[in-house]
Amino acid sequence: MATIRTLAELEALYEAPVPTSLTKEVDHLIELHREYVAAAPFVVVATSGPGGLDCSPRGDPAGFVRVLDERTLLIPDRRGNNRLDTLRNLVADPRIGLLFLVPGVGVTLRVNGTAQLSTDQALRESFAMGDKLPTTVIVVTITSVYTQCPKALIRSRLWDATQHRDPADLPTVGQIMEAITDGAFDGKAHDDAYPERVRQTIY
Repeated sequence: MATIRTLAELEALYEAPVPTSLTKEVDHLIELHREYVAAAPFVVVATSGPGGLDCSPRGDPAGFVRVLDERTLLIPDRRGNNRLDTLRNLVADPRIGLLFLVPGVGVTLRVNGTAQLSTDQALRESFAMGDKLPTTVIVVTITSVYTQCPKALIRSRLWDATQHRDPADLPTVGQIMEAITDGAFDGKAHDDAYPERVRQTIY
């Protein structure tokens, strides 16, 4: 298999960057960028640490990622499975990448920067959902911001409802767990209990 081993070999295969792809990158949020952050109920968070790379989803009602100022974003860390992959990485390596998605919109917003984890009580309380507070808040210091063109979402037809799959077409988490444990895990019991477990632990 032919592989690329140098930047020169890579760059020889591609044309020069589209000029606007470079012009659009800035080191802070402008007011128009903020509209995407406010409209997004979902963001993908990329981090790196001693254990490797991580790419994790984060979601809440639209606008859950708060703009503190043109160079700072605040992300509540909601209840999860306590693997803490993202958070462990950020403690070791503060670099972070964010990809904001707005349902039905092809353009996405990319934000890169560094992050710290805050346990400030007042800040956590400001992100309360009912009586549930995030354990930490990810404070992102922005180093670059740019929009991503919609080609990937157009090709994938991600927002096209006619392309949506029935979850029953794919294996469940319980089935996967049962397979990788050679039957030691009760997949059906896990799947049957999941709706109620989500209801009780969503926040």
